[in-house]
This record gives sequence, structure tokens and C-alpha cells, in this order.
Amino acid sequence: MVEVRVDRLGLDKASDAHVVILRETDGSRLLPIWIGRPEAESIVMELNGFRRERPLTHDLCRSLIAAMGGTVRAVRITRVVKGTYFADIECVGPSGVVVVDARPSDAIAIALRCAAPIYAAPTLLTSVEDASDEAGSVTPLVPPPETELSSSQLQAYLAALRPEDFGKFTP
Repeated sequence: MVEVRVDRLGLDKASDAHVVILRETDGSRLLPIWIGRPEAESIVMELNGFRRERPLTHDLCRSLIAAMGGTVRAVRITRVVKGTYFADIECVGPSGVVVVDARPSDAIAIALRCAAPIYAAPTLLTSVEDASDEAGSVTPLVPPPETELSSSQLQAYLAALRPEDFGKFTP
């Protein structure tokens, strides 16, 4: 497995779907994964440190894991089958290690909240040149995580999202 990080989030012009682009931590290969709006919003909020008054689903997951005495050791994006990506969340608790099947978008949102590393199978990563063809029509929704958004900028972004912003990705 290769460690990756969230490089950016965007909107695929061709399918009108959100895309999270993961980048190899010690390299330049990428892994674009098409995700739903709620997961995109959750990832953006965490990347920018935006907190809601009440916990979102991924915040609840973090709280449940912690309340049971566990931690998230790692998230692994393991494979793709017929255009569907698969991921595992590896938790460690009082009873040992538990591996939970998850959608990559949920696993990424939880990993970010738990400061857990994210890994991807090497066969899923593509070179920057290859990925530019695949993700070339992606319009960035937010700046890279190194750029901080104010609360008002993030609220404006979230308010501007429409149901039509999501399409169905067909590989």
C-alpha cells in the first residue's frame, strides 16, 4: 500500500459529480475518486476546519470510535470493481483490531477527522499525465488544503451547491 493524502476536491464537468483527488505522499501519482455531495461537503469542512453546531455523520463516527476506547489506525483504498471503489477502516480498540468495510469517501472523511493515514493499492494510482486525461475536466471546488478558507467563504461555497451538481460517473 502507498500512503496518499487529499490533494484537492473538484467538480467533474463531464459528469457533474464531485471528485476527490488523492496524491501519493512521496510521489506524484494520483487517484481520482468520484464521490457524492454529502461526502464532498464533509471532506471540505474538515480540510478547512469548519465546525457545525451539531455533529455530522463522520463526526459521530469519530465520537463512537473514541467512546468505545478505539482509534482509527489507517484507512486503505483497496480495489475497484466495475467502477466501484472499496475501502477498509482499520480500528484498534480494547478487543483488538477490527477492519470495517466502507466507501472510500466515508473512509477519507473519517480518516481526516481522526488524523489517520490513508493508503491506496499501488495499482489504483496513475501518473500525473494519465490522470490529467481522466481528471482533466475537473474544476477545483476549493483551493488545496494548504490554503485556508474563512468561514464565510466555506459557507458561500456550500450554499452554492445544487442537486444538479451531481451526476453519475460511468467509467
